[in-house]
Amino acid sequence: MQKKIKNQKDTSWGNVAHWYNDLLKKENTYQNEVILPNLLKLMDIKNTETILDVACGQGYFAHEFSKFGAKVIGVDVSEELIKLAKKNSSTNENFFVSFANNLSFIQNKTLDKVSIILALQNIDNLISVMKECSRVLKTKGKLFIVLNHPAFRVPKKSDWGYDVKNKVQYRRIEKYLSEININIDMNPGEKIQKFKQYTKSFHRPLQSYFRVFNESDFVVSRLEEWISNKKSQNGPRQKAEDVARKEIPMFMCIEAIRN
Repeated sequence: MQKKIKNQKDTSWGNVAHWYNDLLKKENTYQNEVILPNLLKLMDIKNTETILDVACGQGYFAHEFSKFGAKVIGVDVSEELIKLAKKNSSTNENFFVSFANNLSFIQNKTLDKVSIILALQNIDNLISVMKECSRVLKTKGKLFIVLNHPAFRVPKKSDWGYDVKNKVQYRRIEKYLSEININIDMNPGEKIQKFKQYTKSFHRPLQSYFRVFNESDFVVSRLEEWISNKKSQNGPRQKAEDVARKEIPMFMCIEAIRN
């Protein structure tokens, strides 16, 4: 097993590994209903390709990629999540415990595609991670990044609001341009402090991501914004809430090509 390389702050989800694993087993999750089908359309995976899933967690997306016959490598800093990934892996999957900014066990320009799915906002050293992705990708190889939409989902600085007079559901944004990092309570319903688990989330505006892409020899070739699959229950705000969900995207996908 690849040892952790202690050159990046550990913001892993190891302490909530089993909670996250159980979450993805449920039906009607964002991962299953929104992200996976949209992402597979974009990636157009071939059985001749080698794909790296960075911050792969318990291997949910890596397992799906391997079903197309591709060779898949999964990397995550959490030993707990990698154990879960290996438990359900196929013969064309390999999983390693490692920080995302040091993939020394992967040779230069050997990968066709790299994915980072709902994880870049939990990774501290953005530029070093992007440069590693650039190093391992073949020329014209593709990077796929899925984010909580940075313009509309700012941790603890954005929320839904409702205009009673005009019967309009809207998104309130308190901060956007400032880069911030915030501790996120993974068990908000837990009242006893000693049982609470936290992970760190980093908000960055789009210009920060695009600057780093440029510095890492990536050219953005596509950007898609994905809406929620949820529906409101019957009530006075149902129509307004459903309209807002269709107009305000919760996720963003960026496709970038290695120059």
